[in-house]
Amino acid sequence: MTAKKRVAILISGRGSNMRSLVEAARAPGYPAEIVIVVSNRPDAPGLAWAKEQGIPTLGLDHGHYESREHFEGQLHAVLTASRVDIVALAGFMRLLTPDFVGKWLNRMINIHPSLLPAFKGLKTHERVLAAGVRIAGCTVHLVRPAMDEGPILAQAAVPVFDGDTPDMLAARILKAEHQIYPQALALFASDQIKIDGESIRISGSINQELTLFSPPL
Repeated sequence: MTAKKRVAILISGRGSNMRSLVEAARAPGYPAEIVIVVSNRPDAPGLAWAKEQGIPTLGLDHGHYESREHFEGQLHAVLTASRVDIVALAGFMRLLTPDFVGKWLNRMINIHPSLLPAFKGLKTHERVLAAGVRIAGCTVHLVRPAMDEGPILAQAAVPVFDGDTPDMLAARILKAEHQIYPQALALFASDQIKIDGESIRISGSINQELTLFSPPL
C-alpha cells in the first residue's frame, strides 16, 4: 500500500477550507494525511479548531520576526521537521517570497475564489460583479512566486445571479471551494499527475471531471 502524503495546511483565519481538507482526509482511502496546521496568527479560530481535532498546530506570529525571510526560515524549519510532502494554503494571507516558493516548488498548492487567470488578488467578488461576468468560480493551483499564478489543478464554475452582492457570491463560491479543494488535494497526492513546465497532465485512472468540476447549487 502506498504511503499517504504528509500535508501541512497554512491558515490565517477561520480555516473553513482547512476543515474541508481535514474532514476529507479522515476517509481511509484518501491519499493524504494532515500532519500539522500552522497559522501566522496565533489567535486564528481555525488553529483552535484543528487543535480540538487532535492535529498538531503552531502559531507563528509574523509580527514577531525581524523580516519576511526570518519568518519564512522558521516556517520552513517547522515544515521540514514535520516531514511534510505537500503544503496546502487555505486562506493564508501572507505573500511568500520567491526563495520560499522555490524551496517548495511543485509541492505547494493554493485555492483562489475566481476562475484564474481572471481576477487575481483581493476583493475578488466585488470585481467580478463590477465586471458583469455571468460565470465565476474557484481554482486550485500550484504556487508560483507571482500572486495567484501557477499550473491549474482543478476549477469549479459557479453562476453569478442578478441581484448578487459580494457576500452572496462569496458564500456560493465557498461551497464550491469546500468540494473542489479536497478533490484537488487527492488528485495531487495520488501521483497521477505530471507537471510539465507550467502545465498539468493527468495520467492513470483519475476522473477527468476533477479538472473541470461544477458543483451542485
